[in-house]
Amino acid sequence: MPKNAPKPAAEAAGPAGDKKVLRLGLPAGSLQEATLDLFAKAGWNFSVEKRSYYPRGDDKEIESILIRAQEMSRYVEQGTLDAGLTGMDWIMENGSDVQVVADLVYSKQKRSPVRWVIAVPEASDIRSVKDLQGKRIATELVKGTERYLAKHGVKAAVEFSWGATEVKCPRLVDAIVDVTETGSSLRANKLRILETIVESHTQFIANKAAWADPWKREKIERLALMLGGALAAKEKVGLKLNVAEKDLETVVKLLPSLKGPTISPLHSKGWFAVETIIDEAVVRKLIPDLKAAGAEGIIEYPLNKLIP
Repeated sequence: MPKNAPKPAAEAAGPAGDKKVLRLGLPAGSLQEATLDLFAKAGWNFSVEKRSYYPRGDDKEIESILIRAQEMSRYVEQGTLDAGLTGMDWIMENGSDVQVVADLVYSKQKRSPVRWVIAVPEASDIRSVKDLQGKRIATELVKGTERYLAKHGVKAAVEFSWGATEVKCPRLVDAIVDVTETGSSLRANKLRILETIVESHTQFIANKAAWADPWKREKIERLALMLGGALAAKEKVGLKLNVAEKDLETVVKLLPSLKGPTISPLHSKGWFAVETIIDEAVVRKLIPDLKAAGAEGIIEYPLNKLIP
């Protein structure tokens, strides 16, 4: 991020005049690429020039800025930004009073929540949170860690870490609290997960004054709808196939679907077209089963958005 904090709203977003503009914060750092990809699938394209923190978008009603997720909720609460995307963990850490518009469960590597975990060296004799009494802990999530320790009646020295937290244990601290998706980075640094203190996922949030503004609220809700649709479609595919009437019941029973497949008669008498949406993970097993059950002309196609 730039060394200086964002300028006041009117200056940070650029001169808007009387035009209607939504000031949108996009997370810089580890979530940046996944977020820009999600927006593209939802229908909003942003390009980011090297060393620039002001993405160029194809919607003239949106002015965006890249902000660290750790800081996002503060600027949304203050009204510097109308809306933004950040982790639930950082909203809690900052104690921000914002409107949560939508839960968007995605992260840098996969579509699942992330975990903040207590980790200690593999050889450490620390086996539970109680063993952290009087120890030194490094983390970016200082307040969340302190709350967790207090809940368990543990007093420890919790210090803020500016990053590369894994390398600080055991030479500088006794334990760390760090965020993980798979645990692979912790294992690579010979650390053992002790406990999970909180799970988190991305949330789309809005400033409460912006949420009360009819135009901004409608714009935010439309964004949320399309982002949710793009996210819902990420692990789904569409499937089309033709099947003879005599095999129709057998084929339909094989098909998982949101509300049941769409079935339409074909021009050829006694034949039907069947269309459905399924989890991509089951395709490799399902298509051979459908073929064996009598399905023909099977087509699998990707989805950009899925609006329930």
